[in-house]
Amino acid sequence: MAQAEPDDYVIQFEPDNVMSLAWKPGVRIEAGNARAAVEAVNDFAAGSRYPLLVKMANAGHLSRAARDVFVEPCAASRIALLGSNPVDRMLADYQIATHEPPCPTRFFVSEDEAMMWLKNPGDDDRKGETVQ
Repeated sequence: MAQAEPDDYVIQFEPDNVMSLAWKPGVRIEAGNARAAVEAVNDFAAGSRYPLLVKMANAGHLSRAARDVFVEPCAASRIALLGSNPVDRMLADYQIATHEPPCPTRFFVSEDEAMMWLKNPGDDDRKGETVQ
């Protein structure tokens, strides 16, 4: 299994069986810690699939190699990318526009809206849409 700095991210379950991966603010997301995060999500899911909330607020950098890792299928049944500023939106929009997401994926600035979308499968499962 790939290794990452222990402070790069935290994975946990939110209410209603939604997995959450929170990147540390300012972290540089490179291929190594991206791979470790994907493997950690898969391990945490223990063979099941869950909606995944990715808290990417204020991530410092997302490398091309990391973007390539994030297009591989994983234990996520759908992914809500949660950001808080124009840089987060730009990173998410670029990823979605240049790489086909492995499952329905949307960007949100509201955690409540992201969780609502994650907990209601079938509600507009189009891939790659961003939401204000």
